[in-house]
Amino acid sequence: MTMNLKAANAAPLAFEDAAPPAYRNLTAAAYYQLAVERGEGAVAAEGPLVVRTGEHTGRSAQDKFVVRHPEIDQKIWWDANKAMTPEQFDTLHQDMLEYAAAHELFAQDLKGGADKDHHIKVRVFTEFAWHSLFIQHLLVRPPADERGFNTGKAPDFTIVALPGFEADPARHGCRSRTVIAVDFVRRMVLIGGTSYAGEMKKSVFTILNFLLPEDGVMPMHCSVNVGDNEDSAIFFGLSGTGKTTLSADPNRVLIGDDEHGWSPNGLFNFEGGCYAKMIRLSADAEPEIFATTRRFGTVLENVVMDPVTRELDLDDAALAENSRGAYPIHYIPNASDTGRTTHPKNIIMLSADAFGVLPPIARLTPEQAMYLFLSGY
Repeated sequence: MTMNLKAANAAPLAFEDAAPPAYRNLTAAAYYQLAVERGEGAVAAEGPLVVRTGEHTGRSAQDKFVVRHPEIDQKIWWDANKAMTPEQFDTLHQDMLEYAAAHELFAQDLKGGADKDHHIKVRVFTEFAWHSLFIQHLLVRPPADERGFNTGKAPDFTIVALPGFEADPARHGCRSRTVIAVDFVRRMVLIGGTSYAGEMKKSVFTILNFLLPEDGVMPMHCSVNVGDNEDSAIFFGLSGTGKTTLSADPNRVLIGDDEHGWSPNGLFNFEGGCYAKMIRLSADAEPEIFATTRRFGTVLENVVMDPVTRELDLDDAALAENSRGAYPIHYIPNASDTGRTTHPKNIIMLSADAFGVLPPIARLTPEQAMYLFLSGY
């Protein structure tokens, strides 16, 4: 990937000082032990780790900011993105460093993107052990000898997630005590005041959305699978429209369930895992996904669990309608081991049309598909 950002202006990364070597790139078993010891979660009857995200059970879109530098000013649609000044980001960065100095952080060296030519190396620092396990599942896991802590090479981007840190709107230029600040020039994302782990993975999507188009690659919010005849299919749709469910077809190979790129090489997954909705999950309708809720390693967010029997109740929305499960993609039996496939033969848009513009099923011409896609369907 062409990295045409000015790394020379990057602030010194001192978060490593709060992440001792023992807490770098741990195994799932180690994260389980630490998460339970630290009171972050509990182990359910059949093995998954059950956690709660507290106040935020989804992403905080109104609390996400992009640092406005002259180098990128013309590349951002500011009508749809909130700006933060470099000075405000510097203050936020320094305050988060001071907060981190009093806490032990967990660190992961991972990748965003399975394409051999189009990916980024990401180092993620987290305050919670279960957050580090989550992001280990959701991003691509390089071999141990390619991880930055072992090679001594700096990452392309750094993400820091400190749920216990509370932002100050007057001081940091944000809206509330929750903040997600993306600095494309310093190559850093700072997340504070939210325990919702999805903010980390979506930050990688934001970075790739910014970088990939200049390399002739289309970033997409979609799921992808492929049949025996290399008839790959893309499923576009908003959250809850069925991307994950439809892509986990037992008769087709799963490439990924949420974020992909379309490059000259074909389609490729941005991630190394899945982040499926759990509420009212059915063993009959979604057997492959349901099976992940009975596996060691799966992280279940805001799923109700009986405190005595440790049995799960996936139908109970008392904690959140947006209950989620995070697991590595190989937990789906027919998942791809490369995260890559051919150019698509079929493009399916899960429109969830509430206005009667489209019939329940519609075959579209390319021109109709482009029009409806750009119109928000």
